[in-house]
Amino acid sequence: MHDDDDLLNEIESLKEKLADARISVTRRFIGQERVVDLVLSTLLCGGHGLLIGLPGLGKTRLVETLSTVMGLASNRVQFTPDLMPADILGSEVLETGSDGSRTFKFINGPIFCQLLMADEINRASPRTQSALLQAMQERQVTVAGRNRLLRKPFHVLATQNPIEQEGTYPLPEAQLDRFLVKIDVPYPDRDTERKILVATTGAVEEESYQVFAPEDLQKAQNLLRRMPVGKDVMESVLDLVRAFRPDDETASSAVRKSMSWGPGPRAAQSLLMTARAWAMLDGRLVPGRDDVAALAQPVLAHRMALNFSARAHGESLENLIEETVNNVVRSGIAA
Repeated sequence: MHDDDDLLNEIESLKEKLADARISVTRRFIGQERVVDLVLSTLLCGGHGLLIGLPGLGKTRLVETLSTVMGLASNRVQFTPDLMPADILGSEVLETGSDGSRTFKFINGPIFCQLLMADEINRASPRTQSALLQAMQERQVTVAGRNRLLRKPFHVLATQNPIEQEGTYPLPEAQLDRFLVKIDVPYPDRDTERKILVATTGAVEEESYQVFAPEDLQKAQNLLRRMPVGKDVMESVLDLVRAFRPDDETASSAVRKSMSWGPGPRAAQSLLMTARAWAMLDGRLVPGRDDVAALAQPVLAHRMALNFSARAHGESLENLIEETVNNVVRSGIAA
């Protein structure tokens, strides 16, 4: 009981800090509360996020603001077709000393930071995209036969333009699976857009301020893993993930008919972790099934695919996810 009280006190304290972080972020990234909460959840889980949105919606501004608010050392890489792996990871150069001796010296690439913004990640070649795979999963890179650890915490926030396909290289499924969530950044509503105009076209713009330090974020990530999870939430996660696998006995006829493949175990891990983070942002000690339902789209959509027939008939993956969530999770909540 004493441990539960300590945990609740720590979460309550963190709730106040997260609320302050929200305020600081929205001084420069106005509105879009769900987008902000999803990115904060990604950082609390120690994961990576893929931001999907049209140009001019503030994706770059959001990542830059987060680096300030969370106190993280950040770098930005503009992905282009001619970008090479060494441009991200770094490389060894031959250095001549004052005595004429020559030695190889490793020059760190931009990946040696705490928050890497991979801008328009799908514009780089598959060879360069793959340079991020080891870093995102193992938090280290191998260059010239030597493993080099990255700084802690380490996060990648990548952006993509959903409508521009010419000169792009779609991310392979293995790389998409490395992203904890896929965050859609929509158009702002009218009132929000009016606030953006007022805030960004004057002589002075609001500035964000630092709320967290890197060690604070790591403590929050450790705290997240200590949060208890009820059996009903655990079963809801398992039920939902397995319901999207077309060869599973619990899959609906719509899933069997329309899905090419479904999410794997990493999807269940990601859904459980983000449900905890969603509860933490709300100052709750334990996540509920509502959290699982709320996070199904951003956690699962990039980890599954419709088959050719379903795409040809204009079926929507988002609609199928929503229908399955209603049948598997929300129906149980109502009951």
